Amino acid sequence: MHKTVSVAPMMDCTDKHDRYFLRLISKNVKLYTEMIVANAIIRGDRDFLLKFNSLEKPLALQIGGSNPKELAEATKIAESYGYDEINLNLGCPSKKVQKNKFGACLMKEPNLVGECVSAMKKASNLPVTIKTRIGYDNHEDYEYLKKFLTIIKNAGAENFIIHARRAILNKTPKQNLTIPPLNYNFVYNIKKDFPKDIVILNGGIDSIDKIQAHLKKVDGVMIGRVAYHSPYFLAEVEKEIFINQNILTRAEVMERMIPYIKEETKKGTRLNQIMRHTIGLFHGQKGSTDWKRYLSKNMCIREADLQKVNHIMDHIKNNRNTTSLGR
Repeated sequence: MHKTVSVAPMMDCTDKHDRYFLRLISKNVKLYTEMIVANAIIRGDRDFLLKFNSLEKPLALQIGGSNPKELAEATKIAESYGYDEINLNLGCPSKKVQKNKFGACLMKEPNLVGECVSAMKKASNLPVTIKTRIGYDNHEDYEYLKKFLTIIKNAGAENFIIHARRAILNKTPKQNLTIPPLNYNFVYNIKKDFPKDIVILNGGIDSIDKIQAHLKKVDGVMIGRVAYHSPYFLAEVEKEIFINQNILTRAEVMERMIPYIKEETKKGTRLNQIMRHTIGLFHGQKGSTDWKRYLSKNMCIREADLQKVNHIMDHIKNNRNTTSLGR
């Protein structure tokens, strides 16, 4: 049976530097880009937006938009960059996203979503998937969700990632992570009603026990904040879910990051743009506060330069005897 664990697309978090870092920790989780607007792909700097390191694969691109023609063109462009999947964002509740008519507000327009998916599907040979919510505002109607997904399925998508919360369209994205209650049964029932399709559950998953419990009822789970704030949690996922014991220690992960950092900073990337993603690497370990303090003092400032890179491993090694930073 198809079982996956993936890391959710998170704005300002899952950029290419974060994905490279996470891939060093886990070989088997599926990674998603931040949402990139279709129009930006068509008219913007494509290499800057779409290029990625081959180590990041398997990798899915999440696109935002509501114009079938634009989405089709963006999908075709993205296919040439080597992504494994194109995912349409139907779940983001931010006001900026709504203003541009994409994200969760598209749940109100199932036929338009069907047109978008159909156009994307015809434009490339890649799997086209969607990420949605179970409802919006005060609409938490299972039959509506089922009809919504039936239209999407008939348009060519057979992989549904469902955040098990309604989207409250007048609340902030942060509020939308906690205010609407989780309703896992909706997602479980969708799997029963769409037995041949891939149903992936998202929302409130922050432990191995929860992952294992959900995987008994759906085809996959998508984890979000825990993978960003405690990235080494993915090492547990490797051990317990993928039964892979060949895992780098935290110190080894940072050691592997050094060549990448040097290569990227030569291209003009600021050090803090990479290192900000590593703040939670030692979360829960003795010495984690020391690591965060070290980063805020040396790395997570605009002026941090290449010379500081050479001190990263020195810092970890110097603390090896008194903290858990060397592990």
